[in-house]
Amino acid sequence: MQQDVDYGPLALLIGAWTGDKGQDVSPEPDGIENNAYRESMVFEAINDVSNAEEQNLAVLQYRQKVFRIRDGKRIHDQTGYWSWDALTGDIIHSFVIPRGLTVLASGKAISTATDVRLEVKASAGEPNWGIMQAPFLQEKALTKAFEQSLDVSKEQLSYKQTSSLTIYGRDFEHTDQSELVRA
Repeated sequence: MQQDVDYGPLALLIGAWTGDKGQDVSPEPDGIENNAYRESMVFEAINDVSNAEEQNLAVLQYRQKVFRIRDGKRIHDQTGYWSWDALTGDIIHSFVIPRGLTVLASGKAISTATDVRLEVKASAGEPNWGIMQAPFLQEKALTKAFEQSLDVSKEQLSYKQTSSLTIYGRDFEHTDQSELVRA
């Protein structure tokens, strides 16, 4: 980590996290599927980023890998960035999922002396904080909205997220929640 970069509310994320308490509620053609999962997340401080010599962001890169507990199958892989604008207090979460989905979400952080809560949202069709998806997903598994909250302390990270989908001819709230500890 570069010492002269102020990562603000993102500083607690830096490092490796693991957990086996994840719960995924996902759509199936005839109902829902519940999966317990284990995962790892690694957050790396990559420096500050300047946009047009006016905006300065403190940026973390991360990778998340998720495995279903019952059979060990990888069910999710995600890479992205968390950015913080100290001037505005905005948090930006940008990520890609290899099935053809990209999310650019924004929100705010709520910090105390010992922990931080990060909350971000994005909606399909929004010009600023939106969701882009491949044509197949637009037709068969449209993600309409995404929201996520992370609670981070020195040794624990927990999150809840909801992706609002239209899939299998119906609307569905795909949810994930998990608790991880610093590795």
